[in-house]
Amino acid sequence: MYFLGLGLILLFLKYMEIGPVAAWNWWVVLAPFGLAVAWWAYADWSGYTKKKEMEKMDKRKQDRIDKQRVALGMGPKKRN
Repeated sequence: MYFLGLGLILLFLKYMEIGPVAAWNWWVVLAPFGLAVAWWAYADWSGYTKKKEMEKMDKRKQDRIDKQRVALGMGPKKRN
């Protein structure tokens, strides 16, 4: 996501001819978009995206369980 944001900023600066970015070659300005595509391809290939999604789901599940235990007066379960 950082590559995409950087690419958008550089693209805007190049288009509006602001600062030293106006003198840069287009391939330098567009490089962050290529890096973003490469990162997303790697994240999907390596399972990083799925791993992060599973961690998020596990945290939501545990938060829901803890909230229900507090509502029942049992308090959150302590993990060892």
